[in-house]
Amino acid sequence: MQDFKTVESNSEKETYDLGFEMGKKAYPGQVCTLIGDLGVGKTVFTQGFAAGLGIKDYICSPTFTIVQVYDDGRLPFYHFDVYRIGDESEMEEIGYEEYVYGDGVSLIEWADLINDILPDRYTRIEITKDLDKGFDYRNIKITEVG
Repeated sequence: MQDFKTVESNSEKETYDLGFEMGKKAYPGQVCTLIGDLGVGKTVFTQGFAAGLGIKDYICSPTFTIVQVYDDGRLPFYHFDVYRIGDESEMEEIGYEEYVYGDGVSLIEWADLINDILPDRYTRIEITKDLDKGFDYRNIKITEVG
């Protein structure tokens, strides 16, 4: 792993706003992985990211469909939730490589479950809580991998 920065968020709005700023800077072919326990704010971050791409649709985690495609922003947005993936080979069935190596932006929640098939270069976003710093506090570590 290479360059990284840490952002502290003290509210859902700050987490959303960070996602928004990253979405505004997203580029074709970019892959972002989103790591964190249930309830840390992955969906809030993703909603901000999609808004930064200019997507107006309501964003929720595609837990049962695995991938949701949004074409109404400045770039196609491929939102994955691989929480229910039993085996990485299941990703082939949904056309994973076509999305990840395509012209859009891929954001993959629970990406640590498919580490072996991630591209060589991606942006890793890890969100953790620290209840000692407050219920809404989040530590967000952004690492450029590869």
